Amino acid sequence: MSKVDLILGADPSRKRAVRTEPTQRRSTQRLDALLDAAAGIVDETGFERLTTQMVAERAGASIGTVYRYFPDRVAVVHALRERSIRRYRERVADEMERTEVTAWWDVVDVALDACAAFYRDEPGFTVVHAGRGKTAEGDVEPEFAHRMARLIEAEFEIDTDAAELRFRLGVAIELGAALISRAFQRDAAGDERYLAEAKRLVRDYLAEHLGEVRARNAA
Repeated sequence: MSKVDLILGADPSRKRAVRTEPTQRRSTQRLDALLDAAAGIVDETGFERLTTQMVAERAGASIGTVYRYFPDRVAVVHALRERSIRRYRERVADEMERTEVTAWWDVVDVALDACAAFYRDEPGFTVVHAGRGKTAEGDVEPEFAHRMARLIEAEFEIDTDAAELRFRLGVAIELGAALISRAFQRDAAGDERYLAEAKRLVRDYLAEHLGEVRARNAA
């Protein structure tokens, strides 16, 4: 399985937040417009104040159109979070394909750098961290940690328990995400001290378990 497949795969058991899945291009564009409107509101006021009426007004749509896709404001936030995470994974997969991976920390650095880039470039991305536990049942971090672990296992000669690796990657992802979120709370451009510390702490934490393992095909 390629690095892209390992990163982009999703948990089929997760329920979608969208009430009606778009089947035509026009419907997909309408849904994206609603989520774009929600993203703008989240960036301006925070997700706690977002309402379906605000989304309708910002998107230039009727409230009925919003309710066609979302039963309530929580579903809007959850769908925005799902879209942001999907786009983030696509960025990670794209960067992974272009990066020469010679050590496990290259994989981690790509994921952390992409996260910071999305805070700068992706409208509404703050909901990924801020909206955890308040959007819908379930969460994506354990599943993403599982996929990151499979990627590291595939690329490196890891002599370790798979379950332990997934647990540690899950902790590392939460640690890094929290510090990156804090970096952008302190500075809209990202506080470089917090961003650097996120990388250092995550690498140090995982190094206790992974050591200096190199890629299978590294010289």
